[in-house]
Amino acid sequence: MARRPLPRILSSTSVPIARSREIARTAADSATDVLHPLITISRGLRKIAAALRGKWAATPRERRGPALFLVAAVVLVVALIPYGPLLALITVMAAAAWKGRERTPVRTGPDEAETGRLQALYEALVPYFSVAEDPSPLFAHGGEWAKAFSEYEFDDAGRVTRLLIRYPAYFTDGEPEARARIEQLLHTKSGRGREYRFEWDEEGNQLVMRVLDALSTSIAAQRFVAGPGETVLGFTDADAVQRTVPVTEGEDVRDAPPVVWRTGPRSTEPHLLAVGEPGSGTTTLLRSIALQALQHGDVLVVEGSGTGEYACLTGRRGVLAVECGLAGALATLEWAAHETERRLIAANRARQGGHPAPDDIKRPLWILLDRPSVFGHLAAADGRPDPQQLLQTPLRHGRAAGVIVVVAEQFDSLEALTEPVRTHTRARVVLGPCSPTLAEWVLGVPPHTTPTTAVPPGRGYARLGTGPVLRLQVPATPDPYDDATSEQHRQAVLDLLPERDLPVEATPPQQAVPAEG
Repeated sequence: MARRPLPRILSSTSVPIARSREIARTAADSATDVLHPLITISRGLRKIAAALRGKWAATPRERRGPALFLVAAVVLVVALIPYGPLLALITVMAAAAWKGRERTPVRTGPDEAETGRLQALYEALVPYFSVAEDPSPLFAHGGEWAKAFSEYEFDDAGRVTRLLIRYPAYFTDGEPEARARIEQLLHTKSGRGREYRFEWDEEGNQLVMRVLDALSTSIAAQRFVAGPGETVLGFTDADAVQRTVPVTEGEDVRDAPPVVWRTGPRSTEPHLLAVGEPGSGTTTLLRSIALQALQHGDVLVVEGSGTGEYACLTGRRGVLAVECGLAGALATLEWAAHETERRLIAANRARQGGHPAPDDIKRPLWILLDRPSVFGHLAAADGRPDPQQLLQTPLRHGRAAGVIVVVAEQFDSLEALTEPVRTHTRARVVLGPCSPTLAEWVLGVPPHTTPTTAVPPGRGYARLGTGPVLRLQVPATPDPYDDATSEQHRQAVLDLLPERDLPVEATPPQQAVPAEG
């Protein structure tokens, strides 16, 4: 038997229905757009009415009569003044529109991805912050991270930038090994390639982890605002020091927090040791110190690498010598030892006679040695004494004689440094990537941040005497004769160099004390 086709009205009902829904949706959207001001005002009037009802309910009964009388008086005054009702209506509508406007919801907690990061950190810390005997553990597998992480901040990429962790009182936070494990774990789980600072509060059983902003590398060599006896080694974090100096960074002038090394007769750290890998910026640091020292003193440069990094200083006013050979280094350092003794004798005689110090010993003498261990190997092969032995007198008595010694060496040659050099260089600088253990060996205490594996030249840590460890970025002071140097940095260094003119009264040390052999 043949089937009859369905009636047309039943077989094609879906098309008119879909079209009707689309028309209704379009009409609703158009009506919403047209009536949006009215909807906003209505929402505002409801909020104002709700606020007034709440205010009226909170008003004591004995004060409701005077309040009604005051409102009636205000309404009467508005009704009697010209255009009063119109102005009152406009004011009410404006207040309702402002009160009923759509506001962006305020974010009050982490999103799903950030919650996952916090939960992962919490789970990773469970083995270190929990014991089986704890009846109510703060850290437990599957526990709530909100009890342990009371404060947190994220960057635009969703990575943690600040975290406040509460840990149990029985955790051995007084042991450096235990703290190092926690710091390494947080550093790994929070994202590599960033520098973290960890602040332990042993009394409150709290740990604050925060990500440090990268120090600026665009500050070039320039005249820094510093007095005699002050040398700017570089720049650090704003909250690490209590002083700022104006610096020129590109075309802008701003205040930057410096790491100031103070020398002179009252200094507790009169000599400095800088250590780093090749290309870390130790030579740049010595060039920066030399340019600042030439403002008020004389400079001797002894370069062990022999690459001519200090050729720009040769023959400049105030530069007594720039030596790259063993014979010249021995002669120069021997002269420096005799000069230190002469200054001590002259100062002692002046004090005994009740006279001020002579003028010829007031000008500081700076001895800059770059990689002296190279000369030690050459001297041993040639049967000559190590030039570092000639530094004993300047190192021991340099503070009283106005002689400052700055030594730069590489990590692989630290054992070649003599005991006087390691003992009397109380100001320490570590540049370039290095392990926390190696940094602690040089600085005396471990750094308070986690160093990254890739850092720009001149980036590291500084510690002056027994002070805290500071992050450091040395100002860009490249060799102006290097073809790879930018024109801006080359001109900045050349502008700071004195004139190429040896003073008449200063005799080069290599001529005053000729080398033997």
